[in-house]
Amino acid sequence: MQLTHDTEQLARKVAACVGLRPEQLIRAALEREAKALGVYHGQPGKQRMTVEQMIALGKKVTALPLLDPRSPKEIMDELNEP
Repeated sequence: MQLTHDTEQLARKVAACVGLRPEQLIRAALEREAKALGVYHGQPGKQRMTVEQMIALGKKVTALPLLDPRSPKEIMDELNEP
């Protein structure tokens, strides 16, 4: 993506005022706008899940079909065979 000279200069001036690199400033502004629009919810892996999110994930996982009818012990025994 190419920025116009004016846009780049503005980003540099504002970034210098707030102590950020221009890339950091642009990223932060885009994240704020995306969050306001509801299209961005944080970077995956960097945001901790809430209790509600963990419970919802657990419900999704338990709703998945059972692919192996063996007990966990039977599976582990097979994996640990020499």
